[in-house]
Amino acid sequence: MTVKPLADRVLVKPVEREEMTKSGIVLPDTAREKPQEGIVEAVGPGRVLDSGQTVPVSVEVGDRVLYAKYAGNEFKLGDVEYLLVSERDVLAVVENHQK
Repeated sequence: MTVKPLADRVLVKPVEREEMTKSGIVLPDTAREKPQEGIVEAVGPGRVLDSGQTVPVSVEVGDRVLYAKYAGNEFKLGDVEYLLVSERDVLAVVENHQK
C-alpha cells in the first residue's frame, strides 16, 4: 500500500529513541519521550496559492527532519507507525547526521 500526501503535507517515519540511558537504565514506554525526529517517506505536491500557483514542498523523500512535538496525525500502516504533518510543522532538516 502506498500513501501519497496531499497539498503541503509530509509523511514521516519517526526514528525511535534509545530504550536505555547512558548509564544502562532501561526506560519503559511510559517514561520515554515522544520522538521529534524522523525520515521523510513521501511529500505532497505543495501548497496552492490563491493565484493558482503551486509552491513545492521544501523537503525531499529520504531527508532526516525535526518536527514540532505535538505536530501532525499519527497512524499505523501494517506494523509501521507514521506521522502525517504539515510542512510548516517541519522545523529543520538534519544534515551530516551520525548513527
